[in-house]
Amino acid sequence: MILNTRLTDDDEEDDGLTQFKSEECMKWLDDKPKQSVVYVSFGSMAVLDEEQIREIAYVLRDSDQSYFLWVVKASEETKLPKDFEKKSEKGLVVGWCSQLKVLAHEAIGCFVTHWGWNSTLEALSLGVPMVAMPYWFDQSINAKLIVDVWKMGIRATVDEKKIVRGEVLKYCIMEKMNSEKGKEVKGNMVQWKALAARFVSKEGSSHKNIAEFVNSLFNLQAACRELQNNSC
Repeated sequence: MILNTRLTDDDEEDDGLTQFKSEECMKWLDDKPKQSVVYVSFGSMAVLDEEQIREIAYVLRDSDQSYFLWVVKASEETKLPKDFEKKSEKGLVVGWCSQLKVLAHEAIGCFVTHWGWNSTLEALSLGVPMVAMPYWFDQSINAKLIVDVWKMGIRATVDEKKIVRGEVLKYCIMEKMNSEKGKEVKGNMVQWKALAARFVSKEGSSHKNIAEFVNSLFNLQAACRELQNNSC
């Protein structure tokens, strides 16, 4: 098994703007109770239509169970409902944040995601339960693994218009945040977090596999050079 070995982003270089946004997110999270915040992000590629964004917005705003931190791309901000506040005591909408830092924060209790592989590995490595809204490519396969095999998340079902309705998303979030099943998932996440840390440690299989792959590239390069020299 090969995992992304960058479980922290301490070496990430932020320019002034992104650093400000990151600090704003973290400061906002610092004021929230442990495991009380729903983090919502669908990556840089997924495009949500206005109806889907509206369904998400009202569930997050009207829920009395949790706070929310929602990453909405600048290109999609105009799709937010006109009566929806982007910053309040209940929630914060940002155009970007440092996802690794957010997922590692103790205030995060649930991650609503498209289940792209990078986001999946980051949540797994940091022990954050997930709610899936997959869109394309490998994301449905990832959802199958996470829900049925690893048992560390729940998949939100869509209707005939391919929209996850508010009541469905609300149920999924409550399952992860407050139910007995949610506690079971959190227990599974703790186990997977420990396994992930072991895999990417210096003696772990992921670290060894990556090192072996890099060494094989160097060996191949050396063999090609030797072949070229002999042919001359």
